[in-house]
Amino acid sequence: MKKLLIVALLGYSFHVNAQKLHLNLFAGVANYKGDLQYNARSGKQYSLKQPKLAIGIGGEYELSNKFSVRLGATKAKIYADDKVQLGQFERNLNFTSSIFDVMLGLQYYILDPNSHFISPYAFAGIAYFHFNPYTYDTTNTKVFLQPLSTEGQGFVAGRDPYKLSQFSIPFGGGVKLSLSENIRVGIEVSLRKTFTDYLDDVSSTYVDENLLLTNRGPQAVELAYRGDELKTGLVYPPDGTQRGTQVRKDWFYFTGLTVSYRLGNGSGGSGSGKKNKLGCPVLR
Repeated sequence: MKKLLIVALLGYSFHVNAQKLHLNLFAGVANYKGDLQYNARSGKQYSLKQPKLAIGIGGEYELSNKFSVRLGATKAKIYADDKVQLGQFERNLNFTSSIFDVMLGLQYYILDPNSHFISPYAFAGIAYFHFNPYTYDTTNTKVFLQPLSTEGQGFVAGRDPYKLSQFSIPFGGGVKLSLSENIRVGIEVSLRKTFTDYLDDVSSTYVDENLLLTNRGPQAVELAYRGDELKTGLVYPPDGTQRGTQVRKDWFYFTGLTVSYRLGNGSGGSGSGKKNKLGCPVLR
């Protein structure tokens, strides 16, 4: 009898907690803010040009009517090309990078989603992400850029190789629509403030061509400056010539649609058991 009671209590506890847990899915696009998205003529730093696919999965646990803890993982790509942005055409650089991002955060609903059809929300937390910028050379061969030290990282004083896995500060917001007690859909914008300026492998100045050639070889020289590929007579710039804008760190961000499904029947939470506008018990 005692064992049956324990099993029943555990089952009830699992049922109640499952009602507070949501499975979240995300699909949208990824962009980044950095030297290859910066419009030198207008000064515009953010752009929705050159987007790449982003997909994500995660969970959300309700702490109360308005606060939730969320954990999620997102797989995406970011991309940019100087040919698209005004003012940097002669540099002729481009990059692509896969992004794998894991975020843990606290989410606040401005309106209780258990009793309102439309629920705006905001969130913030901490994230850990991995990136690895690459490009394609003139033979269309994929080349990862970090080992090439295109700005002298690792052999020029004060320039250390950048780490490919780092922490970031995630924050953002969105709006969810409660289609039923268990299903919510919405739109979300999720930003990442990073502490690196090398998402695109571009940050400060050109390193001496011969020094780069000696330390990393001809491929590094070829991909550190690609203006000569334009057949305009341009040549590799002198040592110290501006290549990027070091004062601004890079960002990346996701924009897209979300679908949330409650694991368990009916609304999460405990309390009076009264029904809200959606037919869900309201927390007290």
